[in-house]
Amino acid sequence: MLKWLWLSVTVIALDQASKIYIDHSFTLYQQKQIIPGFFNLTLAYNPGAAFSLFADGDGWQRWFFTMLAVFVSGVIIFWIKGLSKHEKITAIALSLILGGAIGNVIDRIAYGHVIDFIQFYYTQYYYPSFNIADSAITIGAAILIFHTLFGKHEQN
Repeated sequence: MLKWLWLSVTVIALDQASKIYIDHSFTLYQQKQIIPGFFNLTLAYNPGAAFSLFADGDGWQRWFFTMLAVFVSGVIIFWIKGLSKHEKITAIALSLILGGAIGNVIDRIAYGHVIDFIQFYYTQYYYPSFNIADSAITIGAAILIFHTLFGKHEQN
């Protein structure tokens, strides 16, 4: 099932290309309205975890979250390798999660923070900015959870 790792590589490539473009095209916190009242592109740096959790740490979080993501990535690769050929949905979900995790690890190692730029909002309510890697992780996790709870599973 390692053949699905092309999906991880695609996520990493799209994630890194979009982050490089935004980082070079925008100044920090600059916003470009895409859909008025709903969607912006904006450059933000997140030294913490999801929703900027631990962002105010003194630097320990960079290496903690990097090592955690590297460990989880190893577990995911091992998990994918052990899947049967009938477990395509699980392989796709795990490959999305893996690509997202590695995309954010690259940022943490290279810059010390994760580059976020996708921003949804409504009036004065803003959802925390995120990126393609975060989207891939979220979509992969949702697929995995939904498939585990409601999908048809092969009997061994």
